[in-house]
Amino acid sequence: MRATKVSTSLKAEVAALKRRRILEVATDLFYDSGYENTTLEEVADRLKVTKPFIYSHYSSKARLLADICELGIACSLAEINKVLPSSVGPEQKLRLFGEGFVLAVIGSQKQLAIYNREEKNLEPEDVQRIGRMRREFDRKLNVLLDEGVARGVFRIEDRELATLAIGGMVSWASVWYRPRGRLAPDTLATRITNLIFNVVRCDDARAPDRARTAPKQR
Repeated sequence: MRATKVSTSLKAEVAALKRRRILEVATDLFYDSGYENTTLEEVADRLKVTKPFIYSHYSSKARLLADICELGIACSLAEINKVLPSSVGPEQKLRLFGEGFVLAVIGSQKQLAIYNREEKNLEPEDVQRIGRMRREFDRKLNVLLDEGVARGVFRIEDRELATLAIGGMVSWASVWYRPRGRLAPDTLATRITNLIFNVVRCDDARAPDRARTAPKQR
C-alpha cells in the first residue's frame, strides 16, 4: 500500500515537472514571437519532444496561454495573501506587500506581458476566472488600505482609486523593467514602495525601513 502511494506521488511530481517545462518554453516563445505566431510544433521542437507529448499534458495552445496568464496574476495575489494575516501594523504590512509585489511583478515579467498582450486570445471562461483573481487582489488591497485609514496612519481620499493607482504603478514595471537596468531588483522594490507610501500619504513612509534595519539594542 505504501509503495503504491509513493509511486503515485512520484508520478504526480514527474507530471508536474513536465508541465512546468512546457510552460517555461511556451512562455519564452509566446513572449518573443507572440501567441498567434507560435505553434505547438515549435514548442515541441524547442523541448525536443513530439507534439503528442505536449497534448498529453495540455489539450490545446489556448490552455497553455491560460496557465501562463494565470501564473502572472497568481504571483501578485500571493503577496497580498502573505501579509494580510500578519500581526504587524498597516505601515509594515504595506511595505512588506509593496516590496514583495514589485519583486513578484518583475519575476513574472514575461507572463504578465503575455497576459496584457494576449488577453484577447483567452477563452471566455479563462478571462472570467483570471478577472476574478484580479478583483480578489483589489479587494484584499482595499482591506489593507482600510486598516491603515481606520488606525489613522493612512490618509486616502479615494481608496478604490488608490488601489488602482498602486496596482497600475507596480504592474507597469513588467513593461519597462530590464534585468541589466540602472537599479537592482531589491533597490527597485524599495524605491517603488516608497512611492506607494506617497499614494497613501503616510506621515513617515520610511519608518518601517528604519525599524527593520535598525541595529538591535544590547
